[in-house]
Amino acid sequence: MSYIGPDNIVKKRKDYFFPAIANFYEDPPQLVSGSMQYLEDHTGKRYLDFFAGVSVMNCGHSNAEIMKDTIEQLTKLQHTTTIYLTEPIVHLAEKLSEILPGNITRTFFCVTGSEANEGALALARMHTNKSGIIALQGGLHGRTHLTLSVTGIPMWRLDDELVKENIFFIDRPYAENETSEISMERSLQQLSTILQKHGSDIGALIIEPIQGNGGIVMYPSTFLKEVKQLLKQYGVLLIVDEVQTGYGRTGKMFAIEHYDIVPDIIVTAKALGNGFPISTFSTTDEIAKSFNKPSASTFGGNALASQTALSVLKYIHDQSLVERAAQLGAYLKEKLLKLESPFIQEIRGIGLMLGMQIQSNTGVELTSANVTDYILEKMKERGFLIGKNGLNRDVIAFQPPLVITKENIDELIIHLEDVFTELIRKEG
Repeated sequence: MSYIGPDNIVKKRKDYFFPAIANFYEDPPQLVSGSMQYLEDHTGKRYLDFFAGVSVMNCGHSNAEIMKDTIEQLTKLQHTTTIYLTEPIVHLAEKLSEILPGNITRTFFCVTGSEANEGALALARMHTNKSGIIALQGGLHGRTHLTLSVTGIPMWRLDDELVKENIFFIDRPYAENETSEISMERSLQQLSTILQKHGSDIGALIIEPIQGNGGIVMYPSTFLKEVKQLLKQYGVLLIVDEVQTGYGRTGKMFAIEHYDIVPDIIVTAKALGNGFPISTFSTTDEIAKSFNKPSASTFGGNALASQTALSVLKYIHDQSLVERAAQLGAYLKEKLLKLESPFIQEIRGIGLMLGMQIQSNTGVELTSANVTDYILEKMKERGFLIGKNGLNRDVIAFQPPLVITKENIDELIIHLEDVFTELIRKEG
């Protein structure tokens, strides 16, 4: 099969895409196929994928067991809409009621994480009759006008004309060169102050249980319990955005389980479809009663996406991917912690959602973001695709398909060590 090649793709992107659309790498490959934890480019070179399409391909690329069910559904019925009766969507809703935290049993199906977060915020406003929203600095919640407005990462906010009225931000309970206790106390104090002044107007606080794009940032173990107690005093709902963290990624089915609390509303997407667009916002019977005005998502929960999601959940269960993520994540984190380099500042995260905070070495002209890009480029040349995130784009993100092996991790570490050695030699 012939391909147009990376140079022609880059040219067409420049000719026909918006300038906002960028790509990784100075010398990007053209990816043409994938199988489980591997991707292949147009030259036949194989890459070990350690980013999974940003936590999407938890079950691996073109997973044969999942795809056979998808293809069978495709030959029968691809799409109608929720105004007609189909089976896959109700089976999926029932299955989700069994695995979602606590007494969360009702689900609204959408297509994207942005759409689902928007729906969750609307649900909270309808239930509480209050329009205010609290969010965290460093959080990312979507690309709609309201979800951009509650996104706390400047580079993703697009413009200065977002919603400002009744939108409040608090610091995340994490800061470099500061203890978690101090950061947490400041964050909780800010939350308490906002609630005291504006609690009668605030309907929800939205939060990622682990900030993904913000740099793989977890919170102190008691933080969310204290947050929920404060919110309850003022009748404010807790929305947990599990778009990146859901479906086994962190060694739990949902990352909120690490904090031993149940949110009022939970949002999921990405890994649920393993590459097929599907998202959800889910809540309790009581809160769901408030979402009673006519509403629909044309493609939300279509037959093809729903059947795929059912197969994804079955595969996660049958292959023990949640437990696998916990075990392999601990193994990967142990290996990363043993790496010695002046460019490594911190390793953080849990399960197979780990971040390596990069710092620029003393006396080196490269910024931490430059160092990060160098590492990604060199690892790509060696056959590894790794992500990056963070407020300064200087956190290397390890978020592979949950089907990777210990041998894959060992191979990654060997090449990372070599790249860090090259960095020292390069700047020496």
